[in-house]
Parts: sequence; structure tokens; C-alpha cells
Amino acid sequence: MVSRLLIFALLLVFCVILFVSKSSEQEIMNLQKSMELVGVKAARISNLDGQGIKIGVIDTGIDYNHPDLYGYGPSEKVIGGYDYVNSDQKPLDTNGHGTEVAGIISADGNFTGIAPKSKLYAYKVSSTGEAVSSDYIVKAIQQAMQDGVNVINISLGINKTNDEIDNAIDEAVKKGIVVVVAAGNNGPQNDTIGSPGKDGNAITVGATYNNLTSSLAATFEVGNRQFQVFPMIGSKMLLGLTQGKIAYGGYGRLQDLQNIDAKNSILLEERGSNIEGQKVYFAEKEKNAAELGAKALVVFNNETGIFVGELVEPNKTSRYMPRIPVISMSKEDGLELKSMLTANTVGSLDIFFHPDFVAPFSSEGPVSPFYIKPDLVAPGVFINSTTLGGKYNATSGTSFAAPHVAGAAALLLQKYPNLSPADVASVLVTTTDPVTDAYGKLFPISVAGSGRLNITKALESNLIISPHGLVFDLSFDNISQTKTLHLKTLDGAPIPPLKASFTSNESSLKFDYSQSNDTLNVKISDSVREEGDYDGFLILNDTKTSYRVPIVTHVTRGNLLVDQKNGMLSFSLDYPDKWTYAKISLIEADTGRVTSTSITPQESRSLPVYEKGQYWVLAQITDSNKTDEAYQTVLVNQVTQNNILNPQNLGIPIKQTAIISGIIIVIAAIGLVKRTTRKN
Repeated sequence: MVSRLLIFALLLVFCVILFVSKSSEQEIMNLQKSMELVGVKAARISNLDGQGIKIGVIDTGIDYNHPDLYGYGPSEKVIGGYDYVNSDQKPLDTNGHGTEVAGIISADGNFTGIAPKSKLYAYKVSSTGEAVSSDYIVKAIQQAMQDGVNVINISLGINKTNDEIDNAIDEAVKKGIVVVVAAGNNGPQNDTIGSPGKDGNAITVGATYNNLTSSLAATFEVGNRQFQVFPMIGSKMLLGLTQGKIAYGGYGRLQDLQNIDAKNSILLEERGSNIEGQKVYFAEKEKNAAELGAKALVVFNNETGIFVGELVEPNKTSRYMPRIPVISMSKEDGLELKSMLTANTVGSLDIFFHPDFVAPFSSEGPVSPFYIKPDLVAPGVFINSTTLGGKYNATSGTSFAAPHVAGAAALLLQKYPNLSPADVASVLVTTTDPVTDAYGKLFPISVAGSGRLNITKALESNLIISPHGLVFDLSFDNISQTKTLHLKTLDGAPIPPLKASFTSNESSLKFDYSQSNDTLNVKISDSVREEGDYDGFLILNDTKTSYRVPIVTHVTRGNLLVDQKNGMLSFSLDYPDKWTYAKISLIEADTGRVTSTSITPQESRSLPVYEKGQYWVLAQITDSNKTDEAYQTVLVNQVTQNNILNPQNLGIPIKQTAIISGIIIVIAAIGLVKRTTRKN
């Protein structure tokens, strides 16, 4: 009897061990999903693991006691760093954010990061992951330069323009460091990328969904109208289209639905309540709709813009489970749909798996009319990684998309140690996969950049294309423009003949090209004269790889004319309508420094140029009805001889120069008044 019990106990222990082992194995497999999606397997086959590459993680520190990131010191995984919050040499993470970022890049244990053999520097600039000092970020970038890192990852930002951070990044890139930054989590509105994501020399990364069954997108169509919608968290994938008559259900409370025939309908409801202080949870709206027999629920926002909701009840112990699909839409679309409703208005709804879909929270460009942001996207939703206490955690945000790209940069630098930051950016940006919305249309470049990171294609490619994105400035008077791409091979072989094609969301744009050795001249023309900003992609094919170069084309009403002579740039404007005034901003492309003047129809103006290089010119035109814009790019080869007046030579920043100039003018005016008074 005892022996039988012993045998049974041993079998039970074995089964438990087997179950735990299988569960752990499944957990680790889930941890690798985002890595598989971006093609890291190709790196492993090629024995690329980040060996010899040093990566600076500017974040909340790193838990270097985690078994997958273990050790702090010159011969350990985390070889150095600094804690700017507590002013000491031990940048230990107490929040988890930095440890999650570091794990995606370089974890080497049960969970394997993109570049597991790379070494890390931890620069702790925040203890919470929320409040971040721009001064700490600048100091961390400067220290990373001194430490000789190859790559910097910044997954924290301040969501507004900060010249000091941008200048520090520019300096790091000039010293040969690849800087990868998160776009931010302020989408899905335009113009939501701040520093450091707006910096033209950084690689800015937005977030897509992940290769998990919970990565769902949705479509909602009424007649020929396609609405932008998001499935609420907790909704499940559908097996096919759900169709039904659309009925308006107010705020989704039982009293709102009393006189509505909701059975087999799609209910349209407004977020929140019309009673101050009353909360009507999405779960309550769904529960009421489902109990009345509705097929689906559409909730539109009660403020401007779209949102992503979550189907949870306030009582965490509740066994509530959603029964019908629920999607969200913007206030504007909801009110439009409400106004369209008749007794026979029918809608069609679908919710389906779609991993290459830009996350709604991902911050969007544009940040400038002269260059493209974000540069690309990578998985940033339900990303599993290392966290505090030797554990693992699933989390979401562009913070966790950026380290996928930082790890990919490390693999490229391991394979090709002499690549410049611009070379690395080119390879990563031009070898992406396209990402589409729920209706199969390409996301705008201002949302997804060139597309989703593909490490396999990046490592197999052999072409560096510079620049890796183009912006064309056309106008009603200037209907074509030619720009040059510079080409070189990674293996040093001659440039092969390339096949080129062009796709755009504007059919009137015409494309032509010519290749001459290591240059490709690209011409874009527009004969329709339809004002607007248009996306396109130049597709280049060598014998092995297809490359995608994002192209933005501006077609403006006004034609900005720039004439350069003896280091002076003169500005004038051809404009088809009556205008009264135009502010001219001259932007040094390399540094972002801005000087300004103004012109009128009767008077042109000039600005001195003190440094050779590329300059961007923005004209903000005022007429009787609106403010319009026009753009121009100028290559300056001759600078002014009055170089002593250059504030850079005096060591005075541009902003301070303007302040000092204003003070001098005021003092001079006061002196003139006093002199005049004495004469009288």
C-alpha cells in the first residue's frame, strides 16, 4: 500500500513538473512573439547577436539583478551608467520601464532580446517613467558620448520641442552614435510628436500591434461610407461580417433603451452621460445592449477625436464577459452617422486579427514640412519583456517599439562596423514592410513612416540610399522638381542597375527617374495644380531586395523664390491671390536654427547666411481669407563675409541673441530720446 502511494506521489510530482515546464516554455514562447514578427530569426541564423556593441539606455535605470540582465560592472551585462535622479553610480531601476526596454534590446536568459550579447549602459533620468527632466536627458546623452556607446535608446520624452535635447542628439549623431527614440503615446491626432522624437537626426519609432490573437482591428461601413473605428479592449474577433439596422441608443442606460427596438440591431450610443457626475461604463452599455438582443454596439466620443475603450466593470470581482462586439469612433463621425440615420439605415461591422496595424496611441507627425517623422514603426502593443524582481511583464507603448529598432541597429553594426548613423537609418527605414489600416489602405507616412521594421530584409539588403526619404515642393507655377538619391553598396560592389517605380495616393503626380552610377535622379511632376500634401513611395529593386523610400509631395498655391548672392538670401513670392504679408523662416537643416524676416508684395527682404549647407525656407502667407504656406529648399555654397556678426562665432545661442538684440535696440532708442531732449 505504501509503495503504491509512493509511486502515485512520484507520478503526481512528475506531472506537476511537466506542467510547470510546459507552462514556462509557453510563457517564454509568448515573450518572443514581437521578435519573430520583425524577423530576428535571420540574425540568429547568421550568428548576429550584438556581440561587441554597446547600447546606452536613457530611462528609469535597469534592474541588473534580473537573471536575464544580470550584473553591473565593467565585465557584466550592464557595464556602466549613472543615476541622475539620486546622483550616484548605481542606476538601479525601481519602476520597471527601463528594465522592460533593456530586456527587448539585450536580455540574455530565459527571455532573449534582439541583440542578447550586446552590453548596456544604464542612465537613470526618471524614477517614475512619467516626470522626466530634459536636463537629465541632455546630461545622459553627453555621458553616453564619453562612454563610447554605439547606440542610444531614448524611450522617454517631454512631448514638446526642446532645443537642448535636440542639439545633444545632433552632437551624438555627429560623433557616430545611432540614436533611436520613441515617437510618444499621444495619438491618434496629428502633430503629436515632441522632443526627442521630432529630431531629424534621430530614428523615430511609432508602434504597431503585435503578433498575438489580441491584435484586432475593425471596420464599420454604412453604405459607401467607411468609418475609422477601433475595437474596444475585451471585444473578440468575429467569424465574419455582422450586419444590422442602426438604432440610436442615447447613452446606453436602460432608460435610454426602453422605447427602442434593439433586437438584431447595431446600437449607436454616446460615450459617458448627460448627467453631471454620473458614470456609465462601457461594460454597462454593452451589457444592456446585449440583454436587449443587439448584435453590436458603436460608441462615439463625447469630445473631439477618437478613443480606445476597455470593457471592464468597476467591480473587479465581477464575472462579466462581453457578449457582443463593441467599437469606438470619433465624436465627429458619430454625430455625422446619427444625422444619417433613417428607419432602414444598415451598417456592416467586422473585427479581425491584424498585427501590422498602427496602434491608436502612437504619436503622429508631421513635425516639419521638410522631413518625415516618424521614420518607421515596430511592435509596441502587448509586448512581453523583463521587469523587476526577476519577472516578466506585458506592456504597451512606443517606448517598447523603439528598443526593437535599437536592437536591430546593434545587429547591423555588428555585421557592418563602419556604418554611419545615417547609413543605419537608411537600411532600417528602406527595408520595412508596408502597414495598412483596417480597410487595406496604406497608413499615411505621418502615421507609419516607411512601414514596419523587418530585420530579415535589413540584414539581407546591400544598398544604402541617402537620404532615406524625400520631400518635393511643387507649386502652381513650379509643377516639377528633381531630387537626387546617393547610392552605395554595403559590400563595396558596383551599384547594379535598379528598377524603379512610384506609387502615390494622388494619381495626378507623374514620376520619372534616371540612374548614373551611384546616383538616382528622381523627378515628380504635377499638372493638375490641386493644392495639398500627398504621400508616395519610390520602390527600388536590385537583384535581391525591394526598397521603399517614402516621398511626401507638397503642392502649394504660392511659389517661393529664393535668390542667393554673396552669402545673402533674398526672398520673394509669386501668389495667385491678393496677399498682404508673408513671414519668412530660414531654417538651417543641420542644426534646426531659425532666423526670420518678412516680405510684402511691394518689398522683398534678405537674410545673411554664415554656414554652408542645406537650408529650408518656410513662407507663411497672409491674405484676406486665410493663412497659406509655401516651401523651398536651398543649398548654400557661399557665405557672408561679415562672419564676425555670426552669433555662433560669439558663442551666443540664437534665442539669447534675439533677446540681446532687443535690449540693444531699446537702449539705443532711449539714448536717442535723451539726446533729442537735451537739444530742446
